[in-house]
Amino acid sequence: MIYYLSQLSEVISWLNIFRYITFRAFLGFLISFFLSIFLFPKFIEYLKKKQFVQTIREDGPKTHLVKQNTPTMGGLIILLSLIISVIITARPNRFVIWSIICVVYLGILGFLDDYLKIIKKHPKAVAPKQKLFFQILFSLVLCIYLYIYPQNYIYSTHLHIPYLKETFINLGIFYFLIVILTFVGASNGINLTDGLDGLAIGNVIFASIAYSILSYVAGNYKLASYLKLIYIPGSGELSIVLACLIGAGLGFLWFNSYPATIFMGDSGSLFLGGLLGLIAIFIKQELLLLVAGGVFVVESLSVLLQVGYYRRTKKRIFLMAPLHHHYELKGYHEAKITVRFWIVGIILAILTLASLKIR
Repeated sequence: MIYYLSQLSEVISWLNIFRYITFRAFLGFLISFFLSIFLFPKFIEYLKKKQFVQTIREDGPKTHLVKQNTPTMGGLIILLSLIISVIITARPNRFVIWSIICVVYLGILGFLDDYLKIIKKHPKAVAPKQKLFFQILFSLVLCIYLYIYPQNYIYSTHLHIPYLKETFINLGIFYFLIVILTFVGASNGINLTDGLDGLAIGNVIFASIAYSILSYVAGNYKLASYLKLIYIPGSGELSIVLACLIGAGLGFLWFNSYPATIFMGDSGSLFLGGLLGLIAIFIKQELLLLVAGGVFVVESLSVLLQVGYYRRTKKRIFLMAPLHHHYELKGYHEAKITVRFWIVGIILAILTLASLKIR
């Protein structure tokens, strides 16, 4: 919205500042942060009044039982703060519009799950297979769109191999399998990681910082050419989307840090992961998401390994999955686990950005 004020710069010269992505990203960050800081206390009070609180698993770590009456569905305020700040600060090109559609689509799916589980007390809510169906459905629509309107016509079906100089593999039609795996995997990875106070949102912020920089570089022809990235016209606006996400995420973390006064719920975790996956696809840095989101990858793998191994042997690899619960049952304090996972997330974000020069 404010981008169009720059068109009046011939009359009022200082309005030209709204043309710059860096300024609008900073402004979007501030708007989303303060908006979430303002909305969360009122939302928490409302949830407590309505008794929309988290149900804690009895078979999980006993230390979690004290969280029984903690409000949930905090993802709704993250979503609202994100959407409002993006509409205000980002230029509505195709990448921004797709990002908004993705956030709303997965936000509704996540809210429906929370609504059935928390408010209607439905024991199963939205079944995992149903979530997977709707995630795959969205990714298939995305594949059709990218087939017709690719990010870059020369590299439309190419997969960029990070840390290697100008190494691209043309996968042909199989590239769209990467699109599906990236989108669905990212969405579910954050959902599985969301089990400790501040754990998921902290690592979302670190990955978002890395990808905001990558998005800015990919959308700048000179920088993309110099750093040997695929140039994606218009993708610089995605750095504004991610800046707004970082601001809303920090606002949520203010209340979700240990001991949390509100949880994210599926209302937040599904769309946060899906948005990161979508942006990784748009700027053609799908494989780097395995590095930036390494914490989410390991958490997801711990669940897959645990389930697969138990079905075959009736034994467990970990005391409990996802991995963060394993360390809880080994006696580590929740806050220590969270901070150490954050440290890993920061290192992975730095390694992600190092790919710009390690070639």
